[in-house]
Amino acid sequence: MKKFASALALVAGVLSFPESPFAQQMPQHMHGMAEAKPQPAMGGFLLSGVPMTREGSGTSWLPDSSPIAAFHLAPGAWQIMVHGSAFVRFTSQDVGNAGVRGDSKLDGPSMIMFSAGRPVGASGRFMFRTMVSLDPFVEGGAGYPLLFQSGETWQGAELVDRQHPHDLFGELAVSYSRTIGKDVEAFLYLGYPGEPALGPPAFLHRASAASDPDAPLGHHWQDSTHIAFGVVTAGARIGDVKIDGSVFTGREPNEERYGFDRPHLDSWSGRISWNPDANWSLQVSHGFLRGPEAVAPDIDVRRTTASAIHNVPLGNGKNLASSLVWGWNRDSEDRNTHAFLLESSLDWGRQAVYSRFEVVQKTGHDLGIEPLEDRAFWINALTLGTARNLSPLDPIGLHLGVQITVSAVPQALRFEYGRWPVSISVYLRFSPGQRAAAMEHAGHADPLAPPAGVR
Repeated sequence: MKKFASALALVAGVLSFPESPFAQQMPQHMHGMAEAKPQPAMGGFLLSGVPMTREGSGTSWLPDSSPIAAFHLAPGAWQIMVHGSAFVRFTSQDVGNAGVRGDSKLDGPSMIMFSAGRPVGASGRFMFRTMVSLDPFVEGGAGYPLLFQSGETWQGAELVDRQHPHDLFGELAVSYSRTIGKDVEAFLYLGYPGEPALGPPAFLHRASAASDPDAPLGHHWQDSTHIAFGVVTAGARIGDVKIDGSVFTGREPNEERYGFDRPHLDSWSGRISWNPDANWSLQVSHGFLRGPEAVAPDIDVRRTTASAIHNVPLGNGKNLASSLVWGWNRDSEDRNTHAFLLESSLDWGRQAVYSRFEVVQKTGHDLGIEPLEDRAFWINALTLGTARNLSPLDPIGLHLGVQITVSAVPQALRFEYGRWPVSISVYLRFSPGQRAAAMEHAGHADPLAPPAGVR
């Protein structure tokens, strides 16, 4: 423990030493909220006319006031940001053995994102972004146990009651945007892999889901296209409205989580996003996915989503973030299934409490129950959790958390799952320590803008 503490102290010293570029670019209010002062607005990585906190995964939007936990640099004309999180977690699904589907595992879901952007000429902007995950090394091909989860494959069989690992590279993308009029911008985004204009920001990037290590049960109804091997998105922003459309590879990533799948650009999507004020972000989207599942390549899916994301900075380091998401899959065999999600996270100081409530339709086929494969069942799951930041070092977050999930199982599935299976997770989460909201005043000040006098 002494060696571990010494190592953390060394990292903190590097990040906070006055001559360190990290320390130079961290605004004063990230070290003490009471010292916050309005700063000039700083544009995002993809679009120069919006604050960077608006930009979610791919080309999606979050509320402007969304908190951000990141390390930030500004060498010359560049903006560089690194953020993400890594869990060390023990999970026990159906801890009371109400059914026969439970499992336990010591694992570690993770995500790290690197973004870099700079102006190009008088009215252009270039962005490069990559997202990586250690899931292929830590989780293995079968991923981690998660009751009622479905989607993707391992060793040629569909994964059931397990969340698949994310690929080593979840995003390698570039974009170019250009101001073409007063408060009007056009952009082009290319990803291999990347995220098309379909759905809300992926759960990995929502503040409302930051403390929850589990993927939503409705992931493959709402935001599973966040890793698509081949994406071309074009769009425009007009004030606080964005319209974007994509062509992309509809097939979900294959079992080789370290490599790059062949792009096909055989699917399409369109999305309208609107941020009516600093605390809201709304979107509706629709897309066609060509043969998304490897085990059923001839079955296509039409996906429709809508979401409302809300964020309220409460002052003194406190924040309330919530997301309401709906997804609807209609496949080419005329099966219709829906997924609803409501999640919230209340952060104050070093403590956070959070919840996620899901109502999801899963077929017997989704759950690997052949006699019921053509029937759809409503699954209800409620997660409650809390986490506390134990780190003594300002730039680094070390969160100790625990959560419990209770599921309500329909009568026809109780022979497999029981009536009220209960799952528990205990974890440590590592992340950048700062959490600051972008919108401290009506002038759209960016929390990551350099303090006065720093260039």
